[in-house]
Parts: sequence; structure tokens; C-alpha cells
Amino acid sequence: MEKNLKELSPRRVWEKFYEITRVPRPSHHEDAIREYLLAEAHTHGIEAEADAAGNVIMRKAATPGMESRKGIVLQAHMDMVPQKNGDKAFDFVRDPIEAYVDGEWVKADGTTLGADNGMGMAAILAVLESDDIEHGPIEALITATEETGMVGANGLKGGMLRGDILVNLDSETEGELYVGCAGGLDASMTFSYEEESVPASSTAFLVEVKGLKGGHSGIEIVLERGNANLVLFRLLKMAEKAFGLRLSSVDGGGLRNAIPREATAVALIPQEKLQTFGEMVKTFDTLIRAELKGVDDGVTVTAGDTSMPASVMDTESQNRLLNAVQGCPNGVIRMSPSMPGLVQTSTNLARVVSENGTVRMQALLRSSVDSEKEYLAETMTSVFTLAGAVVTPSGGLESQYGFADPENDDRILRGALRPQAGCHGDPRRTGVRYPGRQVPEPRHDLVRTYDPLSALAG
Repeated sequence: MEKNLKELSPRRVWEKFYEITRVPRPSHHEDAIREYLLAEAHTHGIEAEADAAGNVIMRKAATPGMESRKGIVLQAHMDMVPQKNGDKAFDFVRDPIEAYVDGEWVKADGTTLGADNGMGMAAILAVLESDDIEHGPIEALITATEETGMVGANGLKGGMLRGDILVNLDSETEGELYVGCAGGLDASMTFSYEEESVPASSTAFLVEVKGLKGGHSGIEIVLERGNANLVLFRLLKMAEKAFGLRLSSVDGGGLRNAIPREATAVALIPQEKLQTFGEMVKTFDTLIRAELKGVDDGVTVTAGDTSMPASVMDTESQNRLLNAVQGCPNGVIRMSPSMPGLVQTSTNLARVVSENGTVRMQALLRSSVDSEKEYLAETMTSVFTLAGAVVTPSGGLESQYGFADPENDDRILRGALRPQAGCHGDPRRTGVRYPGRQVPEPRHDLVRTYDPLSALAG
């Protein structure tokens, strides 16, 4: 397993990627990978420092005769998304990723691989540590905590970088150079509820939605995969209407930028309705399988016995919650009319979790048209405000980043890349790309980025 991975070509890149997989680095737990990067720089005589935001900056002088060339900044991020299968025992803060070669693919055993953005770091280290590549002045900017809010990038102080052109190495497809991306907004919605006594003559069930593929809510949103939160709440609302279901707790999804793969709820049904409820769940499972056929064939919806909870939500709050989720915008909102295959505006209800009288929800809204992004934010705010939720911060949703317009700042493409580049939409990503040449060329494709079955082509 280890031997095969390190022997892939280009060998220097894969050796570095293997080393990176051995260093735990989930978002907000990046001390170990930061120490690794600084130690690598020291070993190879490369100037390096960590700034106050946790970013690592490295510098390598130009090779003789190349001093007059424009300085290049190669940029990646050091953290990774910590997702695992439900039956996988794994601690992302302490355990190394179990990477292995499976035919033409590098995979991880039951967890995310961390190729986002481990391959970016590996390519940068391979370039900096090489002695056979002619180059102008090179800098590396490896940012901290990108996956949960671009913390390092936002904290980077002016004047830290000396280069003229920055090339970001956080992409999925070989041979393509992205020159723009969608802007995004984070949404946080909170419901409060009263905890009431469990109704007499009721039976508790654990309702589970599993087997969905999930994925990155920017890259895979166009594939129309199922959202476990919406599937779960659809059934809960049906059962509330038909049988007077009472909801005790819910836990769906995980990361704000990942399509939810699993969702669970503890709910109560009157004992005299047990058989009919069981039949509804089986019918609903068949219905969802049919609706998601060819897209999420592994989906399952089940309801099994569980221990009796201590309390349930009050009926008014439960009804408002179920209605809000039913009305929540989700998925592709609009495709680009000018770039076929490009998602222009989308959103994803990523997280729903209840605890101690509060239900917290998260969604990530994306658009390459700022006005559509703002309108979607107002729509989301209206839905949840009408249902009695608190949408934070006050005034709506928190702006995270704006649309990067390739036509307004096209310095890189004005040169040799311009004749080779054409503008196309990527069917898997809300963004803009110019196919033609990738800089540098580590020869890899990355697919299913936030799926625990993520893989990297060798």
C-alpha cells in the first residue's frame, strides 16, 4: 500500500503526497501540518515563515539567468475535510489517512483522502525542492482553515507576498486552468422549542436516511444528488400529517460545504398506528429509490425500534420546523444561459441538528451573479423568518466571498495561454474555467472531493 503510492509517477509529487497523508490536518487542527511544512522548508534550505493567521509562506530565489522573470506565487491550503463512513473507527485529529492504490486510482479506506488540497501542497513542495527546474522567483502560500471559511486567506496581511502572479492549485481536473469561481454566502438558522413530556401509548423509532453519495456542494450540485436532510424531513412531514408523529431529535448532514449523505431522527408514533407507519416507510423508501434511480441508487430509508427519549418538541415548533425545511430552496436554482453546463446559482441545506431546545441549521448559497446570490439570500431569510427562526447575523446571511470575474483581471491569460484558452462551463462546478494548460502539471484528476469514497487518478 505505502510502497505502491510512493512509486507512482511523477514520483516526487506522490512521495510528498504520501508524507502529507500521514499528517492529521482537519480544519482547525492544523498545527502538525504547519510544523511539517516548516520542517520541509528548513531541510531543503528554503526560506519559510508562518504568519499570525496560521498561513505558511515559502520563498525560493530564481535560478541563474531567470532573475528578471515575474515572480510566481503557488497557492494551496493545508486543511482537509474530515468525512468518514458511519462504520469507520477513525480520529481525524490523531490518525493518518489510510491511502492505497486501487488500479488507476488512489483511494482512502473509509475516509476522505485529503487530495483537496494535499495534491496542491505536494506539487508545490515538489517544485520547491527540485534542483532541475528552471524558474523565476517562486513563493508558496499555503493557507490555513480554507474549508470552513477561508480563515487564513482572509487573515493574510498586505505586503507578505512579493510575486506578480498567483496560481491556485485547488482544482479537480488535469489540463484545465480555472480563472473564476462563484461567490458564496453562509446561512445559519436557529429554531427554539419547548421540550414536552412523551405522549402516552407511543412507540419510539429511529428513522434513518443512508446510502446517498453526497459530495461537494459546489462541484457535484449539478448532478442532482439526493439531500439526506430533505429526504428525512419529507417523510417526517408526511407522518406528522397522517399519524400525528412527534419529533424528539434530529441529526442530519455534517459539513457546511458538503451535500448531506446521512440523516437520522428519533420520532414517536401512536401505538395503534405502528403497522400503518411501517407500511408508509417502506412505500416511501421505494418512492425515493425510484426518484433517485441512476443518481443515488444506494439510498435507503428505514425506521427501527429505539429507546424511549426523555422528551419531544412542542407541536407548534415542530410544525414550523417541518414546514420551513419543506419550503427551503435547495439544489440548482439556475443554470447559466450563456455558458451551457455551468451552474449559475445553487444552494445546499447542509446541516440540521437539535439539542437542548434548539435546532441549528446551515446552508451554503453560491452564485456567479451577485444579484442572484443576494436574492436567494433574501428568499432563504424570508422562508425561515416566517417560520419563526432566527437567521444570523441580523439582516440576513453572512457574506463569505464574492464572484471572481475572469474578464476583469486577465493578466495570466494575456500571454501564451490566451490563444489556447476557450471559455466553457464545467458540468460539475459552479465556476468558470479556461481549458488548455494546467500550471504546474502534476498529472492528476480529483473526483468526488468530499465523499468518503473520494479517489485520485494516478
